[in-house]
Amino acid sequence: MKGKIIFLSVFFLLTTGAVSAQAKNAPKSIISTTALIRKYHDQKELSGMQKGELLELYIERIKVLVKTLPYIALVTKPGVTMADLGIPDDNEHKKSLENQAIGTTTFLDTTVDFQRKMMPYSDKANLIAAILFYEGTLKSLHEFNELNEM
Repeated sequence: MKGKIIFLSVFFLLTTGAVSAQAKNAPKSIISTTALIRKYHDQKELSGMQKGELLELYIERIKVLVKTLPYIALVTKPGVTMADLGIPDDNEHKKSLENQAIGTTTFLDTTVDFQRKMMPYSDKANLIAAILFYEGTLKSLHEFNELNEM
């Protein structure tokens, strides 16, 4: 009985290691798959929200813009990989993409920390206007994508 438990434990560990090794070698998306907006809002809807809710929407839109805008000459949608674009999937390009992801994460961590400390002091109307502006920018990316496909 002990032998079976040991065997199953070792088998489980090896299987887990193999699956995680495959995930590391899987092609990474150029634009983070978390760079998505769940819902767009209008001014009336935003006006009915509390400032804390508005702050979260504001931060979410900043994150999506930061994760998307630097790449629009390559791609505008999450999930596209270097291989999809014909970029060699070699160590140099992988490292460059990884360094960019690290830099983006560092920047966003600092920015979100700043936003959470400073934006509660902003005027609610300004916060709403900024959210609508960011959403307009994100919608224009969809138009850009449509123009690019022609």
